[in-house]
Amino acid sequence: MVDRPTPLVIAIAGGSGSGKTTVADQILKKVGRHRIAYLPHDAYYRDLKDLPLNQRAETNFDHPNSLESSLLTEHVRKLKRWEPVDLPVYDFTHHTRTSETRRVEPSMVIIVEGILIFAEPELRKEFDVKIFVDTDSDLRFIRRLQRDLSERGRTTETVIHQYLTTVRPMHMDFVEPSKRYADVIIPEGGFNTVALDMVISRIESMLHPDLPGSK
Repeated sequence: MVDRPTPLVIAIAGGSGSGKTTVADQILKKVGRHRIAYLPHDAYYRDLKDLPLNQRAETNFDHPNSLESSLLTEHVRKLKRWEPVDLPVYDFTHHTRTSETRRVEPSMVIIVEGILIFAEPELRKEFDVKIFVDTDSDLRFIRRLQRDLSERGRTTETVIHQYLTTVRPMHMDFVEPSKRYADVIIPEGGFNTVALDMVISRIESMLHPDLPGSK
């Protein structure tokens, strides 16, 4: 059996609406989706199908307990062993995990992205590079409002209620304190082209260690 190098695990965290998904998308686009194993933490929300719909909507989705982070940790470890994983597919409209999964093949680079990934000690141990996307709270709220209205079937009232009751308090309790674990802090998210170019150059040098200037 041929020995393979251990993949590089890049973690991208930040508050809801900070632009961390945009950062991940830019990396995937410029480096190549086929060259990266991508695991969004959002896919690992716990299945609430046994609860009535009104109770599901009242769940605190911004607390670490709402996510099955142990499964994500297991998937990261499997990918690092060059084993494929089956990513859950979550239905954000009905707050349930679907019966479908999406196969993620191992790759030399693994990207893990999510709000609370730095708040989980066991998961955090698996990260080689930790990036925190830092964006002002007003911009984060506007982006979250636009996303939830257009993609997740929410109303303005429910988005505001959720932001005030869980999103903002949990951000202050878990997300903002987790910034201290970051190796790199990127202000302005996907609009910070200088920081993005540096991260992408690091990934490329890792994928092609023999190229000039990659050492």
